[in-house]
Amino acid sequence: MSESKSGSVRRRRKRVLSAEEKLQIYQQLLSGELSQRQAAERWDVDPTTVMRIRRVAREGALGALAASRPGRRQDVEDAELAAARAEIERLAETVTEQAIELVVLRGKQRSGW
Repeated sequence: MSESKSGSVRRRRKRVLSAEEKLQIYQQLLSGELSQRQAAERWDVDPTTVMRIRRVAREGALGALAASRPGRRQDVEDAELAAARAEIERLAETVTEQAIELVVLRGKQRSGW
């Protein structure tokens, strides 16, 4: 915030950062190139914005690393899993239909039809 000549406090206009800019800020913090305060000054944002960028980037990285599997791309694994689930559902329906047919056929045989 800055003061005008009359002594009243003006609010700084909120700056909207792109995802690329946020990543660049995070990389500068991570490498030690800038401190949080220096990053806030250089990018003309509030220090809490820099703190939030750091926290969100760390949480996002941890989540992505926890979900990743070595040697396999996640989207390939997701597609395989979806296909396997669809096949399981199809087979379960087939088994259910066959079980119903079997009950009906055995029931007819026992009743002497």
